[in-house]
Amino acid sequence: MLSDAAVVAELPQLSEEDALPTEGGGQLGLILLASQVFQVGVENIPPVTLAVLGLNVYLFLVPNLPLLQACISVQQAYWRGDWRRLVLSPLHHLDDWHLYFNMASFLWKGVKLEPRLGSSFYAWLLAVFSLLTGVIYLLLEMVLSEITQDPSYSMQCAVGFSGVLFALKVLSNHYHPGGVSYVMGVPVANRYASWVELVLIHLTSPGTSFVGHLAGILVGLLYTAGPLKIIMRTIAGFVMNGYHARQNPYNNSSGYSGSSGGPRVQPQNGHPYTGGLSEDEQYEAAIRASLNGRGGSTQRRPTSYSFNIPGELTAEEIRRRRLQRIDHFD
Repeated sequence: MLSDAAVVAELPQLSEEDALPTEGGGQLGLILLASQVFQVGVENIPPVTLAVLGLNVYLFLVPNLPLLQACISVQQAYWRGDWRRLVLSPLHHLDDWHLYFNMASFLWKGVKLEPRLGSSFYAWLLAVFSLLTGVIYLLLEMVLSEITQDPSYSMQCAVGFSGVLFALKVLSNHYHPGGVSYVMGVPVANRYASWVELVLIHLTSPGTSFVGHLAGILVGLLYTAGPLKIIMRTIAGFVMNGYHARQNPYNNSSGYSGSSGGPRVQPQNGHPYTGGLSEDEQYEAAIRASLNGRGGSTQRRPTSYSFNIPGELTAEEIRRRRLQRIDHFD
């Protein structure tokens, strides 16, 4: 059974050297994550889910930046203009357990949501949720700092994917409103699961970011109950239409132009003139019909808008041709 816990961690005051993920230390979280992946089966994990999971693991094993340069805070992102942290912070984790809980939860959600939404739209959804969660996190921290007149809220720096996971949890519960989720072993109606998990994680794990998780829930509600879903689908529709237009610039359903005489209307299959044949088949059938007409009566018959293909003559046509041959010998 996959874990559904999700954690955004607030960093303590560390030096940049101490803020690097531990290398070569305890890797039990990674081992457990690998067991979850093999339990599900790599072939059963949708491609976007697998790619995002792999990216998070890679950045944990091969960190390019200290966590204090990847985490997001009002001070770093807004005051100093380091907006790249909106992208970096969800993809970095404090330690192997932090990574395990978030990626195991993401694996569980991705297996359910990606096949339902489609891989392309799911990738678009993750990108938007990641950025919006960071933006709302900054707004909430700024509001708290202003209300309480406590500048420490502006300096709290957070990393982790669970803000996005809380948004996905709201979305998943929206699609299954009557079900039950287990939050730390306690059965909770899906409708309230996100809020219960928000409170319980904050009470049992003081180092987690309550504001980061709340930001994810608000993003999920913007999608399920607000205008975000319509906006995202509209943008995705424009992008896909533009892509198809570039792929087929000469596509025209009105017909095709001939070599002379201007445009012709393309005949439909089953029309009495074509008999359901392509142009090549019509041409060959016309030749055969012309050859079959040799040796017959010189008297012109009314034009027929169909082709008699050898091997498919009716009994009446066979009788008529026999009479023609008798008249010819007379």
